[in-house]
Amino acid sequence: MKQEYKLYLCNFFNNQSDQFIARNMSEQARIEEQTTKKSKKKEPKAEMSFLDHLETLRWHIIKSVIAIFVFAIGAFIAKDFIFDSVIFAPKNPDFWSNRMMAKLADYVGVEALKINTHELQLISISMSGQFMVHIWTAIIAGFIIAFPYVIYQFWSFIRPALYENERKHASGAVFYMSLLFIMGIMFGYYLIVPMSVDFLGRYSISDVVVNQINILSYISTVTSIVIAGGVIFELPVIAFFLSKVGILTPGFMKKYRRHSYVVLLIISAIITPPDMFSQIMVCIPLVVLYEISIVISRRVQKANERKIDEI
Repeated sequence: MKQEYKLYLCNFFNNQSDQFIARNMSEQARIEEQTTKKSKKKEPKAEMSFLDHLETLRWHIIKSVIAIFVFAIGAFIAKDFIFDSVIFAPKNPDFWSNRMMAKLADYVGVEALKINTHELQLISISMSGQFMVHIWTAIIAGFIIAFPYVIYQFWSFIRPALYENERKHASGAVFYMSLLFIMGIMFGYYLIVPMSVDFLGRYSISDVVVNQINILSYISTVTSIVIAGGVIFELPVIAFFLSKVGILTPGFMKKYRRHSYVVLLIISAIITPPDMFSQIMVCIPLVVLYEISIVISRRVQKANERKIDEI
Protein backbone atom coordinates (compact mmCIF):
# COMPACT_ATOMS: atom_id res chain seq x y z
CA MET A 1 0.00 0.00 0.00
CA LYS A 2 2.80 2.38 0.89
CA GLN A 3 4.61 1.56 -2.34
CA GLU A 4 1.49 2.28 -4.36
CA TYR A 5 1.05 5.61 -2.52
CA LYS A 6 4.70 6.52 -3.17
CA LEU A 7 4.31 5.60 -6.82
CA TYR A 8 1.17 7.77 -7.05
CA LEU A 9 2.99 10.73 -5.52
CA CYS A 10 5.92 10.33 -7.86
CA ASN A 11 3.65 10.23 -10.88
CA PHE A 12 1.68 13.22 -9.61
CA PHE A 13 4.76 15.40 -9.10
CA ASN A 14 6.24 14.28 -12.41
CA ASN A 15 3.05 15.31 -14.21
CA GLN A 16 2.96 18.67 -12.41
CA SER A 17 6.60 19.35 -13.26
CA ASP A 18 6.01 18.44 -16.90
CA GLN A 19 3.02 20.78 -17.05
CA PHE A 20 4.99 23.55 -15.37
CA ILE A 21 7.85 23.17 -17.83
CA ALA A 22 5.41 23.12 -20.74
CA ARG A 23 3.71 26.26 -19.49
CA ASN A 24 7.05 28.02 -19.06
CA MET A 25 8.14 27.01 -22.54
CA SER A 26 4.88 28.21 -24.08
CA GLU A 27 5.09 31.48 -22.12
CA GLN A 28 8.69 31.97 -23.20
CA ALA A 29 7.74 31.24 -26.80
CA ARG A 30 4.89 33.77 -26.58
CA ILE A 31 7.24 36.43 -25.17
CA GLU A 32 9.80 35.76 -27.89
CA GLU A 33 7.08 36.01 -30.53
CA GLN A 34 5.90 39.37 -29.17
CA THR A 35 9.49 40.61 -28.98
CA THR A 36 10.05 39.54 -32.58
CA LYS A 37 6.92 41.39 -33.70
CA LYS A 38 7.97 44.54 -31.84
CA SER A 39 11.43 44.40 -33.28
CA LYS A 40 9.95 44.01 -36.73
CA LYS A 41 7.79 47.06 -36.14
CA LYS A 42 10.77 49.06 -34.95
CA GLU A 43 12.91 48.03 -37.87
CA PRO A 44 13.28 50.99 -40.20
CA LYS A 45 11.84 50.64 -43.64
CA ALA A 46 14.23 50.09 -46.46
CA GLU A 47 15.23 53.32 -48.18
CA MET A 48 13.48 53.96 -51.47
CA SER A 49 15.54 54.20 -54.61
CA PHE A 50 15.48 57.17 -56.96
CA LEU A 51 13.16 55.32 -59.35
CA ASP A 52 10.83 54.46 -56.46
CA HIS A 53 10.63 58.15 -55.57
CA LEU A 54 9.84 59.00 -59.19
CA GLU A 55 7.14 56.34 -59.25
CA THR A 56 5.58 57.72 -56.04
CA LEU A 57 5.73 61.27 -57.39
CA ARG A 58 4.15 60.11 -60.64
CA TRP A 59 1.15 58.69 -58.81
CA HIS A 60 0.71 61.86 -56.77
CA ILE A 61 0.76 63.89 -60.00
CA ILE A 62 -1.73 61.50 -61.62
CA LYS A 63 -4.10 61.85 -58.66
CA SER A 64 -3.80 65.65 -58.85
CA VAL A 65 -4.49 65.68 -62.59
CA ILE A 66 -7.52 63.41 -62.11
CA ALA A 67 -8.90 65.76 -59.43
CA ILE A 68 -8.41 68.79 -61.69
CA PHE A 69 -10.05 66.91 -64.58
CA VAL A 70 -13.06 65.91 -62.46
CA PHE A 71 -13.63 69.46 -61.20
CA ALA A 72 -13.06 70.79 -64.73
CA ILE A 73 -15.87 68.54 -66.00
CA GLY A 74 -18.11 69.89 -63.25
CA ALA A 75 -17.20 73.47 -64.20
CA PHE A 76 -17.82 72.68 -67.89
CA ILE A 77 -21.29 71.39 -67.07
CA ALA A 78 -22.09 74.36 -64.80
CA LYS A 79 -21.54 76.75 -67.69
CA ASP A 80 -24.25 79.26 -66.76
CA PHE A 81 -23.03 79.68 -63.18
CA ILE A 82 -19.30 79.83 -64.06
CA PHE A 83 -19.70 82.47 -66.78
CA ASP A 84 -22.78 84.51 -65.87
CA SER A 85 -22.40 84.49 -62.06
CA VAL A 86 -18.58 84.40 -61.74
CA ILE A 87 -16.55 85.35 -64.82
CA PHE A 88 -18.79 88.07 -66.24
CA ALA A 89 -20.05 89.40 -62.89
CA PRO A 90 -17.23 91.96 -62.23
CA LYS A 91 -18.11 93.94 -65.37
CA ASN A 92 -21.73 94.44 -64.30
CA PRO A 93 -22.71 97.61 -62.39
CA ASP A 94 -24.55 95.57 -59.72
CA PHE A 95 -21.43 93.56 -58.79
CA TRP A 96 -20.65 93.79 -55.05
CA SER A 97 -17.31 95.60 -55.46
CA ASN A 98 -18.78 98.08 -57.96
CA ARG A 99 -21.63 98.90 -55.58
CA MET A 100 -19.24 99.35 -52.63
CA MET A 101 -17.01 101.67 -54.69
CA ALA A 102 -20.09 103.68 -55.69
CA LYS A 103 -21.06 104.07 -52.03
CA LEU A 104 -17.49 105.14 -51.18
CA ALA A 105 -17.56 107.67 -54.04
CA ASP A 106 -20.82 109.15 -52.75
CA TYR A 107 -19.45 109.27 -49.19
CA VAL A 108 -16.19 111.10 -50.04
CA GLY A 109 -17.68 113.04 -52.92
CA VAL A 110 -15.31 111.72 -55.61
CA GLU A 111 -17.14 110.53 -58.72
CA ALA A 112 -13.93 109.06 -60.19
CA LEU A 113 -14.12 106.22 -57.67
CA LYS A 114 -17.23 104.81 -59.34
CA ILE A 115 -16.26 101.89 -61.56
CA ASN A 116 -18.05 99.78 -64.18
CA THR A 117 -21.03 102.10 -64.32
CA HIS A 118 -21.68 100.97 -67.91
CA GLU A 119 -21.80 97.30 -68.77
CA LEU A 120 -18.95 96.11 -70.98
CA GLN A 121 -19.88 94.44 -74.26
CA LEU A 122 -17.92 91.35 -75.32
CA ILE A 123 -17.53 89.78 -78.76
CA SER A 124 -16.16 86.56 -80.24
CA ILE A 125 -14.19 86.87 -83.47
CA SER A 126 -13.58 83.22 -84.37
CA MET A 127 -15.85 80.29 -85.16
CA SER A 128 -14.54 78.08 -82.34
CA GLY A 129 -13.73 80.98 -80.03
CA GLN A 130 -16.50 80.46 -77.48
CA PHE A 131 -16.02 76.70 -77.39
CA MET A 132 -12.26 76.98 -76.74
CA VAL A 133 -12.88 79.65 -74.11
CA HIS A 134 -15.37 77.29 -72.47
CA ILE A 135 -12.81 74.47 -72.31
CA TRP A 136 -9.89 76.56 -71.00
CA THR A 137 -12.06 78.32 -68.44
CA ALA A 138 -13.30 74.96 -67.16
CA ILE A 139 -9.70 73.72 -66.80
CA ILE A 140 -8.64 76.85 -64.89
CA ALA A 141 -11.71 76.60 -62.66
CA GLY A 142 -10.90 72.93 -62.05
CA PHE A 143 -7.36 73.82 -60.99
CA ILE A 144 -8.54 76.55 -58.60
CA ILE A 145 -11.16 74.30 -56.98
CA ALA A 146 -8.79 71.32 -56.74
CA PHE A 147 -5.86 73.38 -55.43
CA PRO A 148 -6.18 72.19 -51.78
CA TYR A 149 -6.17 68.56 -52.94
CA VAL A 150 -3.18 69.18 -55.24
CA ILE A 151 -1.26 70.74 -52.35
CA TYR A 152 -2.21 67.75 -50.18
CA GLN A 153 -0.81 65.32 -52.75
CA PHE A 154 2.52 67.11 -52.99
CA TRP A 155 2.67 67.43 -49.21
CA SER A 156 2.07 63.65 -48.94
CA PHE A 157 5.10 63.15 -51.19
CA ILE A 158 7.36 65.51 -49.19
CA ARG A 159 6.17 64.58 -45.67
CA PRO A 160 7.98 61.20 -45.31
CA ALA A 161 11.34 62.92 -45.90
CA LEU A 162 10.86 65.25 -42.91
CA TYR A 163 11.91 64.60 -39.33
CA GLU A 164 9.22 64.13 -36.67
CA ASN A 165 9.66 67.62 -35.20
CA GLU A 166 9.57 69.16 -38.69
CA ARG A 167 6.31 67.34 -39.39
CA LYS A 168 4.80 68.79 -36.21
CA HIS A 169 5.83 72.35 -37.10
CA ALA A 170 4.55 71.98 -40.67
CA SER A 171 1.43 69.97 -39.81
CA GLY A 172 -0.90 72.78 -40.95
CA ALA A 173 0.95 73.49 -44.20
CA VAL A 174 -1.85 72.24 -46.45
CA PHE A 175 -4.50 74.22 -44.55
CA TYR A 176 -2.54 77.48 -44.48
CA MET A 177 -1.43 77.24 -48.11
CA SER A 178 -5.00 76.55 -49.21
CA LEU A 179 -6.36 79.36 -47.03
CA LEU A 180 -3.83 81.90 -48.33
CA PHE A 181 -4.45 80.84 -51.92
CA ILE A 182 -8.22 81.27 -51.52
CA MET A 183 -7.70 84.66 -49.84
CA GLY A 184 -5.50 85.72 -52.77
CA ILE A 185 -8.12 84.51 -55.24
CA MET A 186 -10.85 86.49 -53.46
CA PHE A 187 -8.59 89.55 -53.19
CA GLY A 188 -7.85 89.51 -56.92
CA TYR A 189 -11.45 88.76 -57.90
CA TYR A 190 -13.21 91.34 -55.72
CA LEU A 191 -10.68 94.17 -55.81
CA ILE A 192 -8.20 94.01 -58.69
CA VAL A 193 -10.43 92.54 -61.41
CA PRO A 194 -13.22 95.18 -61.21
CA MET A 195 -10.67 98.02 -61.27
CA SER A 196 -8.80 96.49 -64.19
CA VAL A 197 -11.95 95.78 -66.17
CA ASP A 198 -13.19 99.34 -65.62
CA PHE A 199 -9.92 101.01 -66.61
CA LEU A 200 -8.93 98.78 -69.54
CA GLY A 201 -12.51 98.45 -70.82
CA ARG A 202 -13.16 102.18 -71.16
CA TYR A 203 -9.63 103.39 -71.92
CA SER A 204 -9.44 105.05 -75.33
CA ILE A 205 -6.66 106.74 -77.26
CA SER A 206 -9.13 108.42 -79.62
CA ASP A 207 -12.86 108.73 -80.24
CA VAL A 208 -12.24 107.16 -83.64
CA VAL A 209 -11.38 103.81 -82.01
CA VAL A 210 -14.27 101.83 -80.51
CA ASN A 211 -13.53 99.23 -77.84
CA GLN A 212 -14.85 95.85 -78.88
CA ILE A 213 -13.36 93.48 -76.32
CA ASN A 214 -12.69 89.93 -77.42
CA ILE A 215 -14.07 87.38 -74.98
CA LEU A 216 -10.72 85.53 -74.95
CA SER A 217 -8.89 88.74 -74.00
CA TYR A 218 -11.37 89.45 -71.21
CA ILE A 219 -11.22 85.98 -69.66
CA SER A 220 -7.42 85.75 -69.92
CA THR A 221 -7.17 89.08 -68.08
CA VAL A 222 -9.55 87.97 -65.32
CA THR A 223 -7.97 84.54 -64.81
CA SER A 224 -4.39 85.81 -64.86
CA ILE A 225 -5.17 88.48 -62.24
CA VAL A 226 -7.01 86.01 -60.02
CA ILE A 227 -4.28 83.34 -60.15
CA ALA A 228 -1.57 85.99 -59.65
CA GLY A 229 -3.39 87.10 -56.50
CA GLY A 230 -3.47 83.52 -55.20
CA VAL A 231 0.25 83.03 -55.86
CA ILE A 232 1.26 86.37 -54.30
CA PHE A 233 -0.62 85.52 -51.10
CA GLU A 234 1.62 82.46 -50.69
CA LEU A 235 4.47 84.81 -49.69
CA PRO A 236 4.39 83.83 -45.96
CA VAL A 237 4.60 80.13 -46.85
CA ILE A 238 7.51 80.76 -49.20
CA ALA A 239 9.23 82.77 -46.46
CA PHE A 240 8.72 79.88 -44.03
CA PHE A 241 10.40 77.27 -46.24
CA LEU A 242 13.22 79.58 -47.34
CA SER A 243 13.91 80.44 -43.70
CA LYS A 244 13.77 76.75 -42.80
CA VAL A 245 16.64 75.94 -45.17
CA GLY A 246 18.58 79.05 -44.15
CA ILE A 247 18.29 80.99 -47.42
CA LEU A 248 16.13 83.77 -45.95
CA THR A 249 16.65 85.53 -42.61
CA PRO A 250 14.64 88.22 -40.80
CA GLY A 251 17.72 90.45 -40.73
CA PHE A 252 17.96 90.31 -44.51
CA MET A 253 14.26 91.12 -44.92
CA LYS A 254 14.51 94.07 -42.49
CA LYS A 255 17.66 95.38 -44.15
CA TYR A 256 16.04 95.44 -47.58
CA ARG A 257 12.54 96.40 -46.41
CA ARG A 258 12.49 99.67 -48.34
CA HIS A 259 13.71 97.98 -51.49
CA SER A 260 11.04 95.32 -51.06
CA TYR A 261 8.34 97.96 -50.70
CA VAL A 262 9.42 99.45 -54.02
CA VAL A 263 9.24 96.00 -55.64
CA LEU A 264 5.77 95.44 -54.16
CA LEU A 265 4.66 98.80 -55.52
CA ILE A 266 5.95 97.83 -58.97
CA ILE A 267 4.07 94.53 -58.76
CA SER A 268 0.93 96.44 -57.77
CA ALA A 269 1.40 98.75 -60.76
CA ILE A 270 1.73 95.76 -63.10
CA ILE A 271 -1.40 93.92 -61.98
CA THR A 272 -3.62 97.00 -61.53
CA PRO A 273 -4.70 99.97 -63.68
CA PRO A 274 -2.16 102.82 -63.71
CA ASP A 275 -3.78 105.04 -61.11
CA MET A 276 -2.39 105.69 -57.63
CA PHE A 277 -5.55 104.75 -55.76
CA SER A 278 -5.69 101.24 -57.25
CA GLN A 279 -1.97 100.70 -56.71
CA ILE A 280 -2.18 101.73 -53.06
CA MET A 281 -5.26 99.53 -52.48
CA VAL A 282 -3.34 96.53 -53.83
CA CYS A 283 0.02 97.40 -52.28
CA ILE A 284 -1.26 97.63 -48.69
CA PRO A 285 -2.14 93.89 -48.37
CA LEU A 286 1.19 92.97 -49.98
CA VAL A 287 3.06 95.07 -47.40
CA VAL A 288 1.10 93.36 -44.61
CA LEU A 289 2.03 89.95 -46.05
CA TYR A 290 5.68 91.03 -46.17
CA GLU A 291 5.63 92.03 -42.50
CA ILE A 292 3.96 88.73 -41.58
CA SER A 293 6.73 86.95 -43.49
CA ILE A 294 9.35 88.74 -41.35
CA VAL A 295 7.63 87.50 -38.18
CA ILE A 296 7.48 83.95 -39.54
CA SER A 297 11.15 84.06 -40.55
CA ARG A 298 12.11 85.30 -37.06
CA ARG A 299 10.25 82.42 -35.40
CA VAL A 300 11.88 79.88 -37.68
CA GLN A 301 15.32 81.31 -36.96
CA LYS A 302 14.72 81.13 -33.19
CA ALA A 303 13.59 77.51 -33.52
CA ASN A 304 16.75 76.66 -35.48
CA GLU A 305 18.91 78.35 -32.84
CA ARG A 306 17.24 76.33 -30.06
CA LYS A 307 18.01 73.12 -31.94
CA ILE A 308 21.65 74.11 -32.25
CA ASP A 309 21.85 74.89 -28.50
CA GLU A 310 20.32 71.50 -27.63
CA ILE A 311 22.95 69.75 -29.72
